[in-house]
Order: sequence, then C-alpha cells, then structure tokens
Amino acid sequence: MARLRLRTAAATLSAIAVGLGRALWGRHETMSELNVGDTAPDFSLAGSDGATYRLSDFAGKTMIVVAWFPKAFTGG
Repeated sequence: MARLRLRTAAATLSAIAVGLGRALWGRHETMSELNVGDTAPDFSLAGSDGATYRLSDFAGKTMIVVAWFPKAFTGG
C-alpha cells in the first residue's frame, strides 16, 4: 500500500513537472479549458520505476498525494 502511494505521488509530481515545463517553454498540446467538476482527460506518464502509469488506472480509487520540499522557506 505504501509503495502504491509513493508511485502515485511520483506520477502526480511528474505530471505537474511536465505541465510546468510545457507551459514555461511553450511546448504544449492544444487543450480545452477544464472547469470545476469536469472529468480530467486521461494521460500517461513514465514513473521513476520505469513503469507507465495512466490516470484511468486509478479511477475509483482513493489516493493521497504527499509532497514536501525540504528546503522550502529556508536559507539552505
């Protein structure tokens, strides 16, 4: 169970990083606007473990995403 949560967190953070990268460097696909309550479009990402994860693989499951930034708001 802990490994699944870790994989889910890694996949989520990867998705965020890819989205930010595409937004910052202009490499994005045309997408329609999503509104609150809309179903997210399905996508797939490669995890750090080499497996490919699809959003649809997690449909109907309860997920917890834990993200932390050890050096946030510190001088280090």
